[in-house]
Amino acid sequence: MKCKRIAAMFATLAVSPAYADWVLDNDASRLSYVTTKANVAAEVKHFSQLTGEIGAGGSATVTIDLDSVDTAVEIRDGRMREILFETDEFPTATITAKIDPELLNSAAPGSISVVMAEAIVNLRGMDVSMTFEATVVRLDDQNLLVTATKPVIVNASQFGLLDGIEKLREIAGLPSISPAGPVSFVLKWSRQ
Repeated sequence: MKCKRIAAMFATLAVSPAYADWVLDNDASRLSYVTTKANVAAEVKHFSQLTGEIGAGGSATVTIDLDSVDTAVEIRDGRMREILFETDEFPTATITAKIDPELLNSAAPGSISVVMAEAIVNLRGMDVSMTFEATVVRLDDQNLLVTATKPVIVNASQFGLLDGIEKLREIAGLPSISPAGPVSFVLKWSRQ
């Protein structure tokens, strides 16, 4: 049951914010990933715009605005949007799950739980089931913090991104760009 609680925090739901029990605080949240080029140079990147809701029925969502990719290099950000993510056609990625709302609301302030959860990640129109291990901290009656206990390894082939990675490699004149890398997250949720 705890797995379902966490999975919902990563989930995508078409719930109106007016009906959300919990809303993601973008300013206090972060989704980061690591890329490795030329087999030796690793770089941390992130998305700066995340939204999310957990509804009264336990459906939850995290939506990633792919145009908000931040690699610390403006021209590379543009290439990632256009060539890799193709944000004109696929502007967002979503993570979806369903939870038991009683589990979500029963944790006492100050409590800490480590849970495993299954979620569906939708990127470029492809749905992939992934397992997350997360630490959930109930900060107080109104706030939850969910963090990756360990990174999730995402492979570009799961989402049809290999051709885009190859094009980016050619443009940059690199011998290689790894098709797999770790993704981590810190998500702060506030009760509405």
